[in-house]
Amino acid sequence: MKNYLLLISIFISALAFAQPAAVHRADAAFESGKYYEAAELAVKAYERISPKNDKALALKSELAYKAAYSYAQAFNTDKSIDWYQRAVDLKHFKQNPYVYFRLGSAYKIKGEYDKARTNYESFLELVPNDKQALNALASLEDAAVMKDNRTRYTVKSELKINTEGLEMAPVISNRRGTAIAFSSTRQAAVSPGKDPITGEGYFNIWEAEMDRSGNWTEPKLFEADSLNTEFSEGHITMDGRFRTIYFTRCPSEFKKNLGCQIWSAEKKGRGFGVPSKVVLGLQDSISVGHPLPNEDGSMLIFASDMPGGFGGRDLWYSEYKRREDTWTTPVNLGPEINTDGDELFPTYALNGDLLFASNAHKGLGGLDIFVAPKLEGTAKFGKPENMGTPINSDANDYHLTEVTEKFGYFTSNRKGSKGTRELPDIWSYELPPNIFDLKVIVAEIGGASRIDGAIVEVTEIPEETEEGEDEVEPIVFKGTTNSSGEIFWDKQPDGSRFINEDRDYSIKVLPLEGYHPSDNVEEFSTIGLAYDQNFILEMSLLPKTPIVLPEVRYALGRADLLVKEGEINSKDSLNYVYELLDEYPGMVLRLVSHSDARGSASANASLSKRRAQSCIDYLVKEKGVDPARLVPVGKGESTPRIVYLQNDQYYANKPEGEFTAVELTEKYINQFKTSNKEVFEKLHQFNRRTEGEVMRMDYSANNDKSAE
Repeated sequence: MKNYLLLISIFISALAFAQPAAVHRADAAFESGKYYEAAELAVKAYERISPKNDKALALKSELAYKAAYSYAQAFNTDKSIDWYQRAVDLKHFKQNPYVYFRLGSAYKIKGEYDKARTNYESFLELVPNDKQALNALASLEDAAVMKDNRTRYTVKSELKINTEGLEMAPVISNRRGTAIAFSSTRQAAVSPGKDPITGEGYFNIWEAEMDRSGNWTEPKLFEADSLNTEFSEGHITMDGRFRTIYFTRCPSEFKKNLGCQIWSAEKKGRGFGVPSKVVLGLQDSISVGHPLPNEDGSMLIFASDMPGGFGGRDLWYSEYKRREDTWTTPVNLGPEINTDGDELFPTYALNGDLLFASNAHKGLGGLDIFVAPKLEGTAKFGKPENMGTPINSDANDYHLTEVTEKFGYFTSNRKGSKGTRELPDIWSYELPPNIFDLKVIVAEIGGASRIDGAIVEVTEIPEETEEGEDEVEPIVFKGTTNSSGEIFWDKQPDGSRFINEDRDYSIKVLPLEGYHPSDNVEEFSTIGLAYDQNFILEMSLLPKTPIVLPEVRYALGRADLLVKEGEINSKDSLNYVYELLDEYPGMVLRLVSHSDARGSASANASLSKRRAQSCIDYLVKEKGVDPARLVPVGKGESTPRIVYLQNDQYYANKPEGEFTAVELTEKYINQFKTSNKEVFEKLHQFNRRTEGEVMRMDYSANNDKSAE
């Protein structure tokens, strides 16, 4: 692409001999970067030239191109598209294929991706495999994806600061974080008149402070000796101590091609002293700007069009040598950051990552904001990542300043900016808090019944305090479960949330009549969560009634725990008892085993006690439960089980709908002895069971040696 720009300059020189005075004036304004004036002068010169021959047509096409480029630099995208199209119609692409690329980029800024694609493809037909154009074409697909995957950020224009002119590059300007300094073209006595580059006032550095109510005070010129002058000053930044400021100054002298410069000033009283130029050893015609010092001011990242870069304007860095009071020769940040296009407006994220704007990394419109992770070494950063929508848009978005991890400012000329000329404004962004809800379900242990009227207490655990600081009282709120055994928390009456970000919580169920008190405390945390979440926790209380244990089976006439692969594992069922004892450390449990009615009553009583002992042996020997917490009881066949009959099926637990409760007496079961052997055996198996009964809840390993 650089070779084509060289050919363009040769072509322009060849036409110079035939240029009338109007063309000379347009060229002079264009070459000196006075784009607002250059656009109007190029249009006037264009209109004066009659297309009488090929040279005249070529000159008109050149003027149309310069008018278009100048309008683009003066923030008038619609007119730039109009004049780029005129240049295309006059076949300016034969001398300068770049007209297609510029037109495509202008359409991209307007969000007209199909037209942008057409022009990028036309450019690539003339300049195959151009890296910047290929990247721009690919970015159109990425842009559509980013728009469909909007991030959670919200953005708004800071209307109380913005004017119909240009406001840009906000930075925090005091230690409290309550003031911002920024560049603005609003009228100031120090620099009257219009800037020939933008057609607005000259840039000066202003400051606005937020009052206690969160409203911006009227902006005033930044307090520093000789900082704001008749030239344009902008893009101020500060070191980490707020002791040294750096800013960009763009001087203008008649018939001199002067680039922008970086200046600095030291803290002096309430303001800053007289600025001095940061000498980087470059020619006066080379522009440097957008300074970014590190914490102690020993290194400066900046943007420049100096030779040796990768494209238009690149990001570079230089280190300060205190003993010599000099800055080292600038070093390019490298191809990971810089591209064939422009990389501008660097800032540091709070964690040290590099934030910057680029129009050549894959993005949505013109300049997009990217973040590159900090790596080990001086000025080393990883692969940049687009910050996505809505921080980026089809327009130009740049210079993002983080105030907190979730709030900050940036510059954009997107729709919604103040005024009618698509001029940049200061915007703020915010990452809304994640939305957390909590639902607690309270049910009975050993059954499916949920508990109505249980009081659930939630505690927001305060952060640990430093030595000497007053302890913070925990925040506690309570609720009562409904008929479904549920309690739900989301918004409080004042609109705030019960469950907040970056907090730890504990939950317990308070004592309830008819249930054993529970020492169980559930905990959950929102610390580190980067997404909305509904927390659902199930808690339980132990009713003061026999506990129905999961099925523990025994073979007929035997006390061994029945284990049949694919059918029943009685040991797994007893793990429920182990978990119950673990949850209630004060519980002493009576394990009551029953037998079916076959055999003598005395034999069945003995068998059922051995079965209860088998359960205890497993819990003590294999699970490590203190035997003092378990008491075996055998009731033989004396207590038939109650089951539930529904649609010719027997159920151990109450089913939904209509059913009949059936006591499994020997007489009832014997009716199936010959007619339905399968049902006969199943009902006997129901009676061969083990249940738990709570004896007491005050067990202590230190005090209890026996619970018999």
